[in-house]
Amino acid sequence: MLALLFTLISIIIGGVILLYAGLYLIQDRLLFLSRPIQTTIQQWIAQTYPQSEITLSATDKTQLHGWLLKKPDIEKSPLVIYFGGNAEEVSGMAYHFERFDGDWALLLINYRGYGLSKGKPSEKNLKNDAIAIYDTITQRSDINTDCIVAMGRSLGTGVAIHLAAHRPLKGLILVSPYDSITRVVQRHMPYIPISQLLKHPFNSLALAPSITTPMLALVGQQDTLIPPDHAYCLEEKWGGEIDIQLIKHKNHDNISDIEIYWEKIRYFLARIFLNR
Repeated sequence: MLALLFTLISIIIGGVILLYAGLYLIQDRLLFLSRPIQTTIQQWIAQTYPQSEITLSATDKTQLHGWLLKKPDIEKSPLVIYFGGNAEEVSGMAYHFERFDGDWALLLINYRGYGLSKGKPSEKNLKNDAIAIYDTITQRSDINTDCIVAMGRSLGTGVAIHLAAHRPLKGLILVSPYDSITRVVQRHMPYIPISQLLKHPFNSLALAPSITTPMLALVGQQDTLIPPDHAYCLEEKWGGEIDIQLIKHKNHDNISDIEIYWEKIRYFLARIFLNR
């Protein structure tokens, strides 16, 4: 009987070890759901915004691909740098460029391994690349370096926050933000010691007190993946002005499907532009 008990305990322990090992090994594929670019979108951008395609070099010389969309006849454009979600190939944002009123330009650069960008994504790589993107784009004579806003969605909010902590920004727009990926995953897997397994914690909360950049947060009222309380946790620690807008009847995936979402963004950008 005792031998049977020891056998059962060994099986259970072995199963737990295998589970933890499996989660550790596959987490990159779960967190970074890279997507190829669709040919139809690529062709549409080339036709609609000719000469917008851009390739930047990361600090390790990895080539990052994307687009710089600008309004015509603007000598120095204020700029929104967009960081997408974990399953987002960012070319789709080009369809929404005209929703950004005024003189604003929009920079869309795919993460490593997404679209036509080379390399492998990781928290360290994405954050370092954000700095490299900023440093490269601010060397251009057609960009108003005194009026740059970072916009992040879901996973990209952590990248945008990292950029705000290390480079001067006029504003931040965060869509479905989290305080940390660790807390988000722990919420969905409460019985697993996630903090000991996670390779990419994206701890935005630790950076929040040092950031004085004005921030607009857009949060889906019905978001069950990253519920609104994660944004409110950020608010408690944020070092600057923060405006959390709860978008009613919207969830993580469809939050941008309603016009008030874009109205909030336009109003925030207009205020930033006037106060530059």
